[in-house]
Amino acid sequence: QVQLVESGGGLVQAGGSLRLSCAASGRIFSDNYMAWYRQAPGKQRELVATITSGGSTNYADSVKGRFTISRDNAKNAVYLQMNSLKPEDTGVYYCSMFTLGRLYWGQGTQVTVSS
Repeated sequence: QVQLVESGGGLVQAGGSLRLSCAASGRIFSDNYMAWYRQAPGKQRELVATITSGGSTNYADSVKGRFTISRDNAKNAVYLQMNSLKPEDTGVYYCSMFTLGRLYWGQGTQVTVSS
């Protein structure tokens, strides 16, 4: 089993920044894949960014150039630096990890961007 705990959400004005953190614990294989998803009210959960254990990253078009995903393998942690935030970035942000053939989710952290 793997446990994921997110932190760092909050309320910010448009144009501001937030940094989300996700700490993983439990039975984790070194070759894993971590990602951030988000879900806005009334919408489906969508992929925001991914990062492999080797550091390769991918981003949704809507956040390219504004968000940066990174990880610390020694701490089994993943981060999401969010800059130039927009009201449409509002939602619950979820951390996920794929390891040993299973996908795990955190409980989510709320991000609200006011206009």
